[in-house]
Amino acid sequence: MNGHAYSLPNLLTYGRIAAVPAIAVCLFAITIYGAGLWLRWVALAIFLVAAITDLLDGWVARSYGEQSKLGQMLDPIADKLLVGGSLFMLAADDTIRGWSLWAALIILCREILVSGLREFLAELRVSVPVSRLAKWKTMMQLVAVGFLLAGPAGDKMFPGITMTGITLLWISALLTLYTGFDYFRAGVKHIVGDTK
Repeated sequence: MNGHAYSLPNLLTYGRIAAVPAIAVCLFAITIYGAGLWLRWVALAIFLVAAITDLLDGWVARSYGEQSKLGQMLDPIADKLLVGGSLFMLAADDTIRGWSLWAALIILCREILVSGLREFLAELRVSVPVSRLAKWKTMMQLVAVGFLLAGPAGDKMFPGITMTGITLLWISALLTLYTGFDYFRAGVKHIVGDTK
């Protein structure tokens, strides 16, 4: 664990965090100031670059021996900020609305609950590893948000882009529920065992 604050993996993670307000500014400009839909493509491009850094930072850290506790802490936070911030802005501009808000709420609530559980278990010196299904869940969330960021701009070129994004969002929500229950079940064993 010889990584440091300004190692390449950590810089990639910082970039992912910085992408959140940049995406928000693009969607805010469209909704509040009536800017052109072309800004949705800018938001999508920023999001895609940020999502790619999610794949790269861990690989770079492992390949070059630059893993660090800072990186381990920031990486899942950056993921949650990227997805959560994007969902918040997509709900604010009515891309996600009606019943689909429940899918976004499920995703956000699960991420908060699992983060709290992980923090609690860390105090007990218990680590709950990320499952393969949880990684697929994250990937599905990123793909769903990507489609939704294209939204109305994408629909003009390929009708059904927004609906595809909403469908993927619901699939993500179901995966999120399942993996969240998995984490909770694994965590409860340690919590119950600790109270005996």
